[in-house]
Amino acid sequence: MAILTKTPPSASVLLLIDLQRAIDHPSWGVRNNPQAEVNVCRLLAHWRARGWPVWHVRHDSTEPGSHYRPGQPGHDFKPETAPLPGEPVIAKRTNSAFIGTDLEQRFREGGHPALVVVGVITNNSVEATVRMAGNLGISTWLAADGCFTFGRTDWNGVFRNADEVHALSLANVDGEYCAVTTTEALLCP
Repeated sequence: MAILTKTPPSASVLLLIDLQRAIDHPSWGVRNNPQAEVNVCRLLAHWRARGWPVWHVRHDSTEPGSHYRPGQPGHDFKPETAPLPGEPVIAKRTNSAFIGTDLEQRFREGGHPALVVVGVITNNSVEATVRMAGNLGISTWLAADGCFTFGRTDWNGVFRNADEVHALSLANVDGEYCAVTTTEALLCP
């Protein structure tokens, strides 16, 4: 991947991943980045004011007990980041927004210069999507403060808090699959 600057080209696609009510269910545990939705809203306002493309990814889980399953209250978009009329919604059933969807085709046919990714969960759907975008040769930026995750127990049985999981996930993708940046950097002219 070519080295990317901390700011993407104008008119890049803002891709919001899985920002649905399901992510607020207490069963997830303690999250990091409590201001993530505020930052996403700032980016949404910036993109919408310029008429740049905003695309929403919705997880349509096939797991019977999932809060992300269609028909469950958690399947709905979070109100503050919900799509406006005309903004595409890309339904996915796996962790990557590219698997089983028209995301790559939509991106390439539209001639878009890059992706800017926000959403949840950093070490799951966000990381999987960013990795695939990088592997497909799509210039991609990831707003570190526009996504969040939860604590997890590692394979040795050691609990890693949400900040640790988030930081390691960002380290996994930065420079190889994307450029990790901040909301402030993305809002700079």
